[in-house]
Amino acid sequence: MATHELLLAGAVLLLGAALLILLLRREDGGVDRDMLDASIGRAISDIGLESTAGQIEKHASEMKAFHADVEQMLRTPQARGGFGEVQLETILADGLPEDMYGVREAAVGNLRPDAHVRTPEGVVCIDSKFPLEAFERYVDAEDDDERARQKRAFARAVEDQLEKIEGDYVRPEQGTTDFAFAFIPSERVYYHLVTEEYDLLREYATRGVQVVSPLTLTQKLDLVKAGVHAKRLSEQAEQVQSQLQRLGRRFEAFQDDWDTFMTHVGNAKNKADDADADIDRLREEFDRIEGLSGEAPDERP
Repeated sequence: MATHELLLAGAVLLLGAALLILLLRREDGGVDRDMLDASIGRAISDIGLESTAGQIEKHASEMKAFHADVEQMLRTPQARGGFGEVQLETILADGLPEDMYGVREAAVGNLRPDAHVRTPEGVVCIDSKFPLEAFERYVDAEDDDERARQKRAFARAVEDQLEKIEGDYVRPEQGTTDFAFAFIPSERVYYHLVTEEYDLLREYATRGVQVVSPLTLTQKLDLVKAGVHAKRLSEQAEQVQSQLQRLGRRFEAFQDDWDTFMTHVGNAKNKADDADADIDRLREEFDRIEGLSGEAPDERP
């Protein structure tokens, strides 16, 4: 039975209990508890809520254990790094075609970012490392002074990581775009940075390092993909325009040849007309001579 079905069954039971209370209310305004307990017991047995409640408790225990396992996993730097890389790779695979991105490949000289995206403007590098230990020390601080100290330490750790990303992966002269992404695989940590360290994020954004979470990275990848698509459409439009220009030049050359041909045809027609006129004159001359040779002698003066 799904969790929402379990909750629905509990709600139905509560509603039924309320109706029973109304139905079993005595004339003096009280409720017959024995009858109420018996009725509720029968209702629980009839709808199988005893097993339902057990399933709810089981699901809650499983969710708690899963959360504890994930939390324990993320406390290990190697496992946490793997978790961030896997999450990043999943987002890229879901949002981009395979020929647009790479994972742990040399993208800037010999440097291998956790991932990179290929765009017409250059390579967008993505780093998925983040100082979770420093954030946990800040969250787990027991007093205000310790919390303030750990908060400053966490901010310094974040700044160090952002500075490293800027130095390694914002290199337009080596084929990157003028920005890179710092991927934070925890929405909780990202929310803290946006609300508590906004000035730091804004400063590094102006320097080319954009901090993103799973949700915001998905949105930015959509923009990148739209930009690539628009660029390809523009390139196709340029190709069509170039082909039309070549076709226009070929048509102009053909037009010149056709005009020359028509000039020759016109000249030939004029020559033909002249020849036809000469033939007419010759025919007239022959007719005249033939007429002279056929006259009688006594008719001569």
